[in-house]
Amino acid sequence: MSSEVSYPPGPRGLPVVGNTVDLSRDIFAFFEELRDDYGRVASYDVFGTDACMVAHPDAIQRVLLDDHEAFEKGEVLTRNLADAMGEGLFVTGGTQWQNQRTQVQPAFYRNRLNAYVPEMRATAEETVEEWRDGMVVDVNDRMTETTMDALGRTLFGVDVAENPVVSEASDAILARFDTSRFWSFLPDRLPTPTNRRYRRKLDELQAFVDELARQRRQQSPENRGDDLLSILVGFVEAGDLTRREFRDNMVTFLFAGHETTALGLTYTIHCLARHPDEQAALRAEVEAVCDGAVTAEDLPKLERLERAIDEALRLYPPVYMFFREATRNVELRGYTVPEGTTLVVPQWVVHRDPAWWDDPEAFRPERFSDSDHPEYAYFPFGGGPRHCIGMRFARMEMKTVLATILDNYAFRLVSDPNPDLIASTNLKPGEPIEIKLDE
Repeated sequence: MSSEVSYPPGPRGLPVVGNTVDLSRDIFAFFEELRDDYGRVASYDVFGTDACMVAHPDAIQRVLLDDHEAFEKGEVLTRNLADAMGEGLFVTGGTQWQNQRTQVQPAFYRNRLNAYVPEMRATAEETVEEWRDGMVVDVNDRMTETTMDALGRTLFGVDVAENPVVSEASDAILARFDTSRFWSFLPDRLPTPTNRRYRRKLDELQAFVDELARQRRQQSPENRGDDLLSILVGFVEAGDLTRREFRDNMVTFLFAGHETTALGLTYTIHCLARHPDEQAALRAEVEAVCDGAVTAEDLPKLERLERAIDEALRLYPPVYMFFREATRNVELRGYTVPEGTTLVVPQWVVHRDPAWWDDPEAFRPERFSDSDHPEYAYFPFGGGPRHCIGMRFARMEMKTVLATILDNYAFRLVSDPNPDLIASTNLKPGEPIEIKLDE
């Protein structure tokens, strides 16, 4: 006789709002308690929407890889990001997503990425040239400026760092989806001050993108180059991409392409500032591998630096959770998840789960030298067919920028070693992370 398969267990919420209050109070603690109290597949409720946390590597692999066709991005994501990037690569699904992925892919081929490294290095060099011995640096501010500049130079062939529209739009998006604020769970059509600013700054960002496209179209095709902006403009001119798809993809890459990399750099520097021995070992590696300036050929040899980045992304994943929606009834870890259920796949919880990680709160890069953790116990860039298309770009940029910094400065932390964190569209520091430089 087969045993009856049941809906995943979970806490009873309040009438109407469900578990929303607990979520907004501390989203990280909520999911950790959900895992510890109800298991690694567990249910909860947000304003009457049935939701399910999936925090077991086997189940995550099914959702992202093995049975990925049974799960789509879902209404939670598409509704919230419809205005900003609803027709872009991050949100779309099916044939539309596949076509866009194929169109964009050439900008991220390995040989093209290698050609970006000199610009990444030049940007990082300009950053450290502004630094001085003894200076106190706000890490996230500096890394955000650096990655924005590098993104503009490499993927778009323009200087976007001097125009405040992208950073202002990023700030507005962060405020709109800050989960510590109860109203972030409310529809964006409500005319709150946060929603009005979000709409205004998004309009400005979209107008900026339209102007970039106009300028590029004025150039003859043979003079445009082969960066991402030129590739997308060409597809619009050929009728293979609508103007809305172009705009939403540009917003996607402008926002996601610098924000997550800047955060990855910020948290890696934060970890290294707290661990001077590891920092010294990395400085020695950079000195041994790089002949004065890091090159694309050097990057694979910086193995210890790669492990440090991996470990920082484990502890502080910039994308701290994914959303999916079940397109049919599915069984996960012995539970039935009904069609239409919103699934949350939380990197934060899985990356810090003692079931897969020894001493999970500790910064120990050596664990990645011979780690035997399950594959989907670590997935900072997602997994399966929809893994982040910019993963290699981001990793190369992080190694290039960090190698350049380490070649010039040692540094120590002068801010709170355990900063408050904001769970919004990405995992942001809620207060400045500051280092003091030492030549």
